[in-house]
Amino acid sequence: MTRRAAPDRDAVSELTTGRLSVYLRCLMYLETIGQKTVSSHELAERFHLNSAQIRKDLACFGEFGTRGVGYNVEKLKETLVRTLGLDRVRNVLIVGAGNLGMALADYRGFNSNGFNIVGMLDIDPEKVGRTSRSGVSVLPFDRLNDIVRTNAVEIGIVAVNAESAQSVHDALVAAGVVAVLNFAPVQIRLRRGVKVRSVDLRINLESLAYYLKNVEDGVGEEED
Repeated sequence: MTRRAAPDRDAVSELTTGRLSVYLRCLMYLETIGQKTVSSHELAERFHLNSAQIRKDLACFGEFGTRGVGYNVEKLKETLVRTLGLDRVRNVLIVGAGNLGMALADYRGFNSNGFNIVGMLDIDPEKVGRTSRSGVSVLPFDRLNDIVRTNAVEIGIVAVNAESAQSVHDALVAAGVVAVLNFAPVQIRLRRGVKVRSVDLRINLESLAYYLKNVEDGVGEEED
């Protein structure tokens, strides 16, 4: 089976890589139930996806399917794991040991399958020394530089209030972290060479409120 050359990184959108993550979750489920092969049509039908989009996305990375048979579940899963860089362990550090930080530390998806949470940081002396239910320790924020260096931390998670988010981001970057997941409800001023992804639950709620308003006002809107 002929494989294509590696795709241009800039040509593959974040929307595409986001969909690859969805496909990977689907394949992992199929593997747990013992299914060996799956067609793009079956994958789309079972998980409410778009079969044409699946084929187009996967074609960016090579030829994986066999006509009349479909995709080998295990091999395609392994390919997506490598494509997404999940075959390497990424050390993650959470800053902020409040309710959100604790919840993130205990979320299984944040501490498995390629990700390893090395700890949480906080400035509150009453929180330092505690551990999450899954055993992630809360350490003093002033140890940031040492912890990043010692544990080769690559990803920082900002789980503090909006007022502190920028300074926490800047401290992570200064310590050598080059990828940041921001949960604070504020736009972060970006630094060259550092990737930031923000998760703002309020924005999603407002989007739903807009949809509901249109329904109430009788304004048609297509589903995304």
